[in-house]
Amino acid sequence: MTERRLAVVTGAASGIGAATAALLLARGHAVLATDIAADGLAPLAAAGAETVVADLSTDAGRAAVIDAADAWMGALGAPLDWLVNAAGMIVLKPIGEVSGDDLRRAFDVNVGSAFILTQRLGERMRDGGAVVSFSSPSAKFVATTEAAAYALTKAAISQVTRSFAKAYAPRGIRVNALSPGITDTPMQARVLREVSEQRGIPEAELSAARLATVPMGRSAPPEEIAGVVAWLLSDAAAYMTGQVVNVDGGMVMW
Repeated sequence: MTERRLAVVTGAASGIGAATAALLLARGHAVLATDIAADGLAPLAAAGAETVVADLSTDAGRAAVIDAADAWMGALGAPLDWLVNAAGMIVLKPIGEVSGDDLRRAFDVNVGSAFILTQRLGERMRDGGAVVSFSSPSAKFVATTEAAAYALTKAAISQVTRSFAKAYAPRGIRVNALSPGITDTPMQARVLREVSEQRGIPEAELSAARLATVPMGRSAPPEEIAGVVAWLLSDAAAYMTGQVVNVDGGMVMW
């Protein structure tokens, strides 16, 4: 029988975050799911998750999640085991139009939330726990210049991962990141829609061009990515820390 673990999952209202929270619940773990979108959290609440609506781009939103986690752990009488930093947003603009506000917002959501929650919830995590954050193939090469601000934040996540992996290693807490390729999520649908509009080409043409960069020739459902997240959290990955794992159908092979 699998030992029940306590996991906080951010960005849990849709996409990979939702799939990860649902998978952990299905495997009998306790989940605190958070997102800015209340409606998207409802299915997880119905499945037994504790939910918190919070804007993780703000100090107040991060504090709300930390306070909720403290109360939740107190009620369950157990420390935190896992943290999944799946919250994220994307800026899609021609690179010459990206503003300082765009950069600040992207960093606050994608990097600031992962850093602060890994810092603060890591303090509350049991020795031997695990953290998984999300990088992106865009951190390693440029395919879509309209996503330059997003790519910048995902490169930063790789370093956040390495820094906390080093800091937490004496406690046996593993900190890794996942770099998912083209995944069937609302964010991916938005990329196709908005970038095709900006370039003046059909969505189908852009989608075909993107899939042509994937040796396996397909996108992934979010459940496939969630399975790798669950593996990284598990004891099966007990000797793995400070890594950015590519899960992208062969798009990146280094």
